Amino acid sequence: MTTMTKPVGSRVSLKKKTGLRGKFTHMWKQRWLYLMSLPGFAFLIIFKYVPMYGVVMAFEEFNFKLGIGASPWIGLQNFDQLFTSGKFATVFVNSFVLSITRFLITFPIPILLALMLNEMRIKFIKRTTQTLMYLPHFISWVVLGSIATNFLSVTDGLINDIIAALGGTKINFLGSAQWFRTVIIGTNIWKEAGWGMIIYLAGLTAINPEYYEAATVDGANRWQRIFHVTLPGIASTVVIKLVLDIGGLMNNGFEQIYLFQNDLNISVSEVFETYTYNIGIVGGRYSYSTAVGMFKNIIGTILIFSTNRIAKKLGGATLY
Repeated sequence: MTTMTKPVGSRVSLKKKTGLRGKFTHMWKQRWLYLMSLPGFAFLIIFKYVPMYGVVMAFEEFNFKLGIGASPWIGLQNFDQLFTSGKFATVFVNSFVLSITRFLITFPIPILLALMLNEMRIKFIKRTTQTLMYLPHFISWVVLGSIATNFLSVTDGLINDIIAALGGTKINFLGSAQWFRTVIIGTNIWKEAGWGMIIYLAGLTAINPEYYEAATVDGANRWQRIFHVTLPGIASTVVIKLVLDIGGLMNNGFEQIYLFQNDLNISVSEVFETYTYNIGIVGGRYSYSTAVGMFKNIIGTILIFSTNRIAKKLGGATLY
């Protein structure tokens, strides 16, 4: 007695058809969720992906009259000029040092704030503190920069008045290359640490309270519960945030840097964002500035893929 078996090719084809049918069935069942996500997809396509066509300018001698597609093609000349420019080394070092320093200092702070708020038992104080901490996120850098300038002023700034009252010498925070990175990192913590804290607080709410009860029954004190229950509970959130932050490591933020930049601290404050603005918008060298921006984005892409790959090999949560 012989048995008939379907060819391997037909089984694979049937499996693909079944898989596709299942996906379409799932999409139809969730059609209202997909419909709600359409504005988000439209935003990404229109404002994120379509403008990527402008990257072609990095390989052209852009001319307004001719447009992006018809401007003369010059290949890698802009990149050759970028890497051989004496200014490039200064800009790269300034951007790299500021990015690394800011990342190492600012990344753990939202986690520590979330842990402290999570341990707070008086709800009114907890909610008030949380609101006051993330409120600066909604203030523009123009307003916050003006407030910081008044606080750090040499003549009548609150910070320098306190230093003088304690017997110290007033410091020119805004006009000193030595203090520029400190001002940038400090104001960045003031503005964004509270907002980053919310992400970890959301992760803390997903931890099952029974884990804390079991740890308490086993005799764990507060510190042991934090290290053995709380931190492992938000480990995946920390890893994903780490991958995203490392991917944007070279993005120092134009508004903040530009507001605090002046002739006295230009030696350390000239980063990719301000350099691109000065040579592109002010200087009119659009093709060259596009090449600078493309180089910076390539570094960011390499960093985010590398970090995600390392996280995947270590067996932790990953971005994709």
